[in-house]
Amino acid sequence: MTLEDLAARQRAFAEARAWGPFHTPKNLVMALSAEVGELTELFQWLTPDEATSAPQDPAARARIEDELADVLLYLTRLADVLGVDLIAAAHAKIDRNETRFPPNIGRAALDR
Repeated sequence: MTLEDLAARQRAFAEARAWGPFHTPKNLVMALSAEVGELTELFQWLTPDEATSAPQDPAARARIEDELADVLLYLTRLADVLGVDLIAAAHAKIDRNETRFPPNIGRAALDR
């Protein structure tokens, strides 16, 4: 499944429930933010090692997967409503970052 397929499935899901009037950019951004908060909560008080190993626990993994899915679905829906190609936007951002952050620049700072 491509991101376009996912957006189409999410669009059809929303249309079947007549959620269009509620899926404004403002509402979708707020819902996305709430879901990111729920994902954050799963890791909030964990040590770095605990956070890294959390997905090895089946119950924790299920919660993490659910919250990641919610974030992806709201982000995909928001991009669809705004007419943004997420893949193209991500590639453009990486292109800009490659200019802003040349290879090994962080390494030089660590070597000082």
